[in-house]
Amino acid sequence: MLGTILIIILILALLGALPSWGHSRSWGYYPSGGIGLVLIIVIILLLMRVI
Repeated sequence: MLGTILIIILILALLGALPSWGHSRSWGYYPSGGIGLVLIIVIILLLMRVI
């Protein structure tokens, strides 16, 4: 249950970090890349049944 909620929150954060506004275009994909990395780690931990 906790893992599912965590994945949903991380997916929403990943979508929110995409550079879609004018002031955030210079950031590149660094924010979404970091959140994506965290999402991949959480998915791997869920598959290994750690969380």
